Amino acid sequence: MHPNQYFYTVMNKILLLLSLTLMGCSSTRMVQNWKNPDIVLFHAYQVLIVGMSQNPDTKNDFETKLQKEFEKRGVESMKGIDLFDVKFIDEAKSEEELSYVEQQLLEKGFDAILFTKLVGLENKDTFKKKTSDFHDYFGTFQEDYLHQQSMNLEANYNDHYPVYYTETSLYCICPDKERELIWRGSMEISNPMDIEKTVDNYIRLVVKSMEEQDIIFTKEKY
Repeated sequence: MHPNQYFYTVMNKILLLLSLTLMGCSSTRMVQNWKNPDIVLFHAYQVLIVGMSQNPDTKNDFETKLQKEFEKRGVESMKGIDLFDVKFIDEAKSEEELSYVEQQLLEKGFDAILFTKLVGLENKDTFKKKTSDFHDYFGTFQEDYLHQQSMNLEANYNDHYPVYYTETSLYCICPDKERELIWRGSMEISNPMDIEKTVDNYIRLVVKSMEEQDIIFTKEKY
């Protein structure tokens, strides 16, 4: 085999592996982690877990798994889906109505709300090649350019995938403290293909971040 052809073949294999890694890749990562600078430690005795989702199954799965993490750490919590009517998030609420809800929570012994919501969605493109094209050998610049030119003009060489932006915020509703934001974590979820795995990864990041910030949880091993 000609040295140039051998080099081209090796590079094509490397690019193929990279392409296969990028295509269909799913990830969940923390992009921002904020803690109220006036708060050193924050402990809660009863936390309401609210996942704002139009899908009741996803909402229940998320809140249930997060509640288990609270239970393992000895913190009492309740799922929003068990406290609120199913249609609660389907109807617009006024400030007065939400103030009433907070007062009801205080009377029930809650001192914090952990609130998760979707804040944005966008579609991104990843460049990809057909596997059969990776082994093509081009002896001249013209051959290589003309082949690449045809690829650039074809729409199926772009892999489209969604990116979701979410936030989880912890609010204090303690009777002897100002009702304020204690902690917030912003996440980026790329191309979620397995909902259960995505939820697990999301919760793991939330719990880890709260432990590192001494927010409700401590840095103990479970």
